[in-house]
Amino acid sequence: MTQKLWERLSPAQARALAALLDLAADAPLYLVGGAVRDLALGLPSIDLDLVLEGDAPALAAALAAALDARVVAHRRFGTASLRGRDFHLDLATARAESYPRPGALPVVRPATIAEDLARRDFTINAMALGLAGPRRGELLDPHGGMADLQAGLVRVLHEGSFRDDPTRILRAARYAARLSFRIEEKTLAWLHRDLPYLDAISGARLRQELLRCLREERPEDVLLVLSEMGVLRRLHPALSFDAAAAGALARARREAGREVSPLLSLAVMGARLSEGEAAALASRLALTRAERQVLLAMPRLRALTDALAAPDLLPSRACALLEGLPVPSLWAFAFTAPRPLARERVVLYLREWRRRRPHLTGRDLLDMGVPSGPELGRLLAELRDACRDGRVRSREEEVALVRSLLAAGT
Repeated sequence: MTQKLWERLSPAQARALAALLDLAADAPLYLVGGAVRDLALGLPSIDLDLVLEGDAPALAAALAAALDARVVAHRRFGTASLRGRDFHLDLATARAESYPRPGALPVVRPATIAEDLARRDFTINAMALGLAGPRRGELLDPHGGMADLQAGLVRVLHEGSFRDDPTRILRAARYAARLSFRIEEKTLAWLHRDLPYLDAISGARLRQELLRCLREERPEDVLLVLSEMGVLRRLHPALSFDAAAAGALARARREAGREVSPLLSLAVMGARLSEGEAAALASRLALTRAERQVLLAMPRLRALTDALAAPDLLPSRACALLEGLPVPSLWAFAFTAPRPLARERVVLYLREWRRRRPHLTGRDLLDMGVPSGPELGRLLAELRDACRDGRVRSREEEVALVRSLLAAGT
C-alpha cells in the first residue's frame, strides 16, 4: 500500500510528503482515515491526511518553513493545515476524544494511534498506514475496516457513536451514496434510534454537514438516502426528496453546470416548501444570506407559474418576472415547475432571453438627441424590451425605433 500511495500522489504532494518524512525522522507518522480508504479502493487521487504521535502543529510549522508554505494551526485540537504550491496536507496529533453531552464538541487529549483510530466515525475510516516510526509500512486495521470495504458496508465503531456526534448520521448517508455501500444493519438501527439527537446540533454545524452532502458528485443520491432514513423530516417536517426530485436535480445539474452547486441542490431540495417552511428551514440551518435567498425564491417562483405559462406572454414580460431571482433557483424551477410551458420559458430566459441586449448604448442615444434623465432610461428600457421580443434585430432597426419614438414624442 505504501508503494500505491507514492504512485497516486501528484509531484507536488510527493515532494511535500518526502520533506515531511525527512523532518519527522523516526517519529510515528501515519496516513489515516479516508485517505487509507480511498487508497484501498484504488481511487486515482489521495488526500494527505496524516496523524503524528507527537506535536503535529510544531512539525507542520517546520515543514511550512522548509517548503515556504502557509500553515493554519489549531492548538486546542492539535491540528494543522498546510497549503503550498499545488499541494495541501492536514497533520494532526494522535488524540482521544470524550463528549460531555450528545452533540457537544469533543474534549481532546494526546493519545496513541490506536486510541485515535478508536474515536473515528466508521470502520472504513478507522485504518492507518505507517509512514515513519516503528510501524512503517504496516496497515493498522483494528476495527475491520478492510473487511467492510470489501463487503460494501458503512458501520460505526460502537453503539454510542451517533449520540456522541449526531452529524455522523449525515456522514453515513454521504458515504453510503458516494461509495454505493449499504449501511450495516445494527448501524442503521442505532441511526434511527438516535435521530432525535440531531436536535442538539447547532444550525451552523448542520449546515456545514449538509453542504458537504450537496457538494458530492451526485448529490441527489445522498438526498435520497437522507430522505429514506428520515433525516430530512427531522430537519423540517415538510422536507422530503423522492425519485422525481432526484431526476429533476440530475437533469438540472447537467444543464446548469457544476458552478451553481451546491446552491442548485439546495433549491431542488426545498422546491416544495411554502415560504414559511423555507424560512423556518433557513433559520434552523443558519443559512448564509445567499443560501437563504435561493431557498426562499422557490415558493416565490411557484407563485409565478400561471403567469409564466400564459399563452401570450412576451419574452420581455418573462424577463421582468424573473430578473433579480437567484440563478440556481431558476435552474431548479426549470426542472421542477408543475407546468411545462412555465419550465420552457424559464429555460429560454436562462439560455437566451436574459442575454439579449441592444446594440445602442446610452451614449448612442445621447448623440441622437435624447436628453439625459428619466426619458433616456425609459427609451433604453423600451429598446431592451424590443430586442428581447424580436421587434428589432439589428443596429439599424434599433436606430429607426428610437427615431420613431422621438418623433412620436413617446
